[in-house]
Amino acid sequence: MSAQIILASASEIRAQLLTNAGVNCSIIPARIDEESIKLSLEAEGAPPRDVADTLAELKARKIAEKGQGKLVLGCDQVLALKGKVLSKPETQVEAINQLQLLRTETHQLLSSAVVYEDLKPVWRHVGVARLTMRDFSDDYLNDYVSRNWESIRWSVGGYKIEEEGIRLFRMIQGDTFVVQGLPLLELLSYLTLRGTLPT
Repeated sequence: MSAQIILASASEIRAQLLTNAGVNCSIIPARIDEESIKLSLEAEGAPPRDVADTLAELKARKIAEKGQGKLVLGCDQVLALKGKVLSKPETQVEAINQLQLLRTETHQLLSSAVVYEDLKPVWRHVGVARLTMRDFSDDYLNDYVSRNWESIRWSVGGYKIEEEGIRLFRMIQGDTFVVQGLPLLELLSYLTLRGTLPT
């Protein structure tokens, strides 16, 4: 069976979510300079939602331009605290500092998805989840980051709710798929309505 969609992302969890849902996808990661694009958008005063949407679209467009002739799915996720987008921590120290900043606060995860067909966007959605962290101790935080660094280093928030990271929270409002980086339910509805997936 040929792939129904191309995932323009190197995210293992997005690929797994699609596969588990019965969507046959091939993976061609899109290489874009996310950090400079994000900084440029922020300098223009773009809200976090627009940052997530733009990054997802640029990824989808980049792979669509390669002429694969299939649906291309671009995705991105940004973390926003009080309207400001936080970057993915690159070191354990950065992860600890960011999680200290998030401690006891409510932040947003915005997971965007854009589908391209014939070199143009045909569908887009930005899912939003609100997550509130508990007042964990510095000792626990340091141990948590040290223990889990190889897993969480690829996560925008420095945590994964499907792993030990769930212990950092006291409340999550929103779709767990959105927290994991993909507005899956909305995407599946679209693919079903257009006939890509059987009804």
